[in-house]
Amino acid sequence: MMPVVDVFEEHRPMLLGLAYRLLGSMWDAEDVVQEAWLRWQGADRDGVREPRAFLVTVVSRLALDQLRSARVKREAYTGPWLPEPVLTSDAGPLDTAELRDTVAYATLHMMERLSPPERAVFVLREAFELPYGEIAEIVGLSVVNARQLHRRASVRLADGRDRFRPSSEEHAELLATFMRAAGDGDLAALTDLLHEDIVAYNDGGGRVRAALRPILGRGKVISFLSGLLSRFGYTDGRLVEANGLPALAARVGEHWQLVLIDVRDGRISEIYAVLNPDKLARVRLN
Repeated sequence: MMPVVDVFEEHRPMLLGLAYRLLGSMWDAEDVVQEAWLRWQGADRDGVREPRAFLVTVVSRLALDQLRSARVKREAYTGPWLPEPVLTSDAGPLDTAELRDTVAYATLHMMERLSPPERAVFVLREAFELPYGEIAEIVGLSVVNARQLHRRASVRLADGRDRFRPSSEEHAELLATFMRAAGDGDLAALTDLLHEDIVAYNDGGGRVRAALRPILGRGKVISFLSGLLSRFGYTDGRLVEANGLPALAARVGEHWQLVLIDVRDGRISEIYAVLNPDKLARVRLN
């Protein structure tokens, strides 16, 4: 029989990926997985037929409880709350398109719109392909309700998004073009790159000065970027891999930030600028 610690370590990357998708924070995900390890140590393993199913259930329920309390804290957060980005290499298994899509930064951000049960059902079904019967038992629902929540979450997350996503190479090229246009102050190029209905989010968390509300529309976003770059400029701009896709790491003034994007109709439709240093510790920008 495999030692207790080896069984858990075999599943740890998957469990971290699950908790991160549910919480949008790797700090919180690690706390959940650590608590799951303690429960695994104390479990009656003679009664555990499937360690993976047992651990997925424990992590999901712990994360669901934490997500319910986290929503209250996020409502009091200074400015827009954005998920904590992670390096792609730290995001856990990404063997399927569903695993990659559910860890994508835009998806994590949109999942904040879901209720905790909706988010749990969606992640367990989409990313981990659990049958509705198991999901219902984990979340504490009927099978019918689990199906309804999954359908509702899928519709809400699909609203306004392209059915066909750009490839990683296309995503990187769009970001690189954006980086050059911003660095050169090329307003015409920026206008061509940005979707008319673009939204820019800035998360400083009260630690770094940042816009306290989302910036809506191409004109306002260009004005914001132009003012920011003319005042501070940016240095050390480079592409990194975060949440399964290329992202832009740059230093604006004295502070590092990670810029992630979403794309619609071939143009940048959302910009997510994470400046809060607490959320950048794991992506190791400097």
